[in-house]
Amino acid sequence: MGRLSTHVLDTSRGRPGAGMAFALYRVEGEARVKLAEGVTNEDGRAPKPLLEGEAFRPGRYMLVFRVAAYFRALGVALPDPPFLDEVTLCFGMAEDGHYHVPLLVSPFGYTTYRGS
Repeated sequence: MGRLSTHVLDTSRGRPGAGMAFALYRVEGEARVKLAEGVTNEDGRAPKPLLEGEAFRPGRYMLVFRVAAYFRALGVALPDPPFLDEVTLCFGMAEDGHYHVPLLVSPFGYTTYRGS
C-alpha cells in the first residue's frame, strides 16, 4: 500500500526543521489541487503521512515549504526579498510504494532526494 511522508532538516543549524509550514498539491494538467497542509513537529517531520491508503495515487505532486517564514521565526536576519521564500518540490510517484521526500535547507540553499 502506498504512502507519502516528508521531513525537514535545517542544515544551517544541524537540527530538525521544527515548525515549518508546508502544503501538498496534486498536479492535474495545469491545475493544482491542495491535498494536505501542516507544520512540522519537533523532529522536523510531518505529524502524519501526507498520503496513504486509498488517498495514495500515482501521479505528479508538489510540496511547498514556507522556508523564509521558518527562518524569520527563528530570528534569522534575511534580506528583503529573501533568497529562498518558498521552496517548491515537484515530483512524481509512478508506482505503489513508500515515498519519503525530505527537504534539507538553509537560508541560501536546499536539496532533496527520494528517501526510504
